[in-house]
Amino acid sequence: MANSASGMAVNDECKLKFLELKAKRNYRFILFKIEEKIQQVMVERLGEPGESYEDFTACFPANECRYAVFDFDFITDENCQKSKIFFIAWAPDTSKVRSKMLYASSKDRFKRELDGIQVELQATDPSEMSLDIIKARAF
Repeated sequence: MANSASGMAVNDECKLKFLELKAKRNYRFILFKIEEKIQQVMVERLGEPGESYEDFTACFPANECRYAVFDFDFITDENCQKSKIFFIAWAPDTSKVRSKMLYASSKDRFKRELDGIQVELQATDPSEMSLDIIKARAF
């Protein structure tokens, strides 16, 4: 059973879908939600490969915390096609304190389950995960 020190249990689907995003590129992004009743992190939404960064950011609830991963494609200055997997911890100022604490205390354990994250962002407001910030962090 999960306790506050170890964070939430991670549903197997989270790991499976992350592996599909990383290895097969089946998804552009994954939004994760903590289900408090069952003490588990669950997949809330899968983004299709053709969805944009704007589609991704539109998925975040304005006053609830979430975790997410985004597979960001970009072209380097040397004209090489690259991609980086971003982990975003979304904790808006308007979310409940209990929720923010729960997500904060579970983040590291959850992140360890997702092997292959290259960049981590903490965001409390949409401007903190703007496309410009993502681009800057990718290089």
